[in-house]
Amino acid sequence: MQLDPLLLRSFIAVKEAGGFTRAAQRLHLTQSAISHQIRRLEEQLGRSLFCRSTRSLTLTEDGADLLPYAEQILQAQDALKRRFQPSPVSGLVRFGVPENYMGNRLPSLLCQFARAFPAVRLDVSVSMNLDLRAMIDTDALDLAVVLGVCGQDHGTVLRHTQLVWVAAENFEPAPGASLPLAFFPTPCIYRQAGVEALGSTSLEWHVIFTSPSQQGLHAAVQAGLGVSILARDDVEPGMKIVDGRYGLPPLPEVAFTLIGGGDAPATREFARLVLDLP
Repeated sequence: MQLDPLLLRSFIAVKEAGGFTRAAQRLHLTQSAISHQIRRLEEQLGRSLFCRSTRSLTLTEDGADLLPYAEQILQAQDALKRRFQPSPVSGLVRFGVPENYMGNRLPSLLCQFARAFPAVRLDVSVSMNLDLRAMIDTDALDLAVVLGVCGQDHGTVLRHTQLVWVAAENFEPAPGASLPLAFFPTPCIYRQAGVEALGSTSLEWHVIFTSPSQQGLHAAVQAGLGVSILARDDVEPGMKIVDGRYGLPPLPEVAFTLIGGGDAPATREFARLVLDLP
């Protein structure tokens, strides 16, 4: 059986509005047109859908059974229309994000946006050591997720995380020797926070390994080359948190914040998707 979506839309409008007159006003039709559409739907189904009285209008048992199916059909039709109708949004969105913020969610986000807005070109920069704030300030990016000490950035906070000192499970420094550290290159909030914290101690340390890649830094830590700084959420098997050991000072809590924006429709739509990420 094929049911006309227009008839189903009128059926739902009558149910939600509580009457034919208000449903007609909602759909910008006459009351007689709404009545005719409901009558046609009842004829197609061979069932009465409404109990009518001078004071109320309620669904029959068959009407109540039809309602969820009608809603599902219209929701699917609306989703299909949104998926394939040409989008009026066009332009360019330049987006910067730290390597450790989205992980494997980034490809699905980009794919979702590209399907919804095929006329928009995306230019995405993923790195741990790009100065994304400066790129926003110099108009090299439209939007960026930046990592900073809580309260540092003006924007929408996406997530908080705690910085921690990490090392390999079997790591033990030589007694009395300078502590080897593995860092991202500057500019990097992890490195900045670590160096500032170490400045308040008498601990001897040196940088033994530098990599712009989070994967490279993880490999250095797991190989036991030295101690590094990671977000607590990024600590992997084979690593241990060594806060407070070897004379290491405490580290701050930081926040991922979405900055930039503007009035361009494409930028607003992309920002909305980033904010909706779980």
